[in-house]
Amino acid sequence: MSRPQAWDPTGERHGGTPTYPWRMAPRGLFTRRQLRAKGLRPGGQEVAAQVCWRSRRSKGLRAAYLYRIDRAKPVRPMTPAKAAALAKANTARRTCPACGHDAGYVLPAHLGTCLPCADTAALAA
Repeated sequence: MSRPQAWDPTGERHGGTPTYPWRMAPRGLFTRRQLRAKGLRPGGQEVAAQVCWRSRRSKGLRAAYLYRIDRAKPVRPMTPAKAAALAKANTARRTCPACGHDAGYVLPAHLGTCLPCADTAALAA
């Protein structure tokens, strides 16, 4: 999608969603990541617009939704229960199912085990 095709501030060609080319969105509109960096979240508001660009890596069209900053809400604080659940989930991602040790890193999904166990299994095969 070239810039003229991505320029659709009325949303006529994109289902009612205003669409802008990369780096040409109006002021006051931010992506989720940009809101999070400011300590904010969309807070249930509708998508205000989108930015479209071509991706060289995926050879396709990419889009990012934009939200109004004046309607954004503060990020909810982390509760002790949520922090404990997150710590437990991260521990499970680091624990090798073969040897039961904490690898100290997130286990590679394509291996399913820690690197020493994967090497042992490769030598045995």
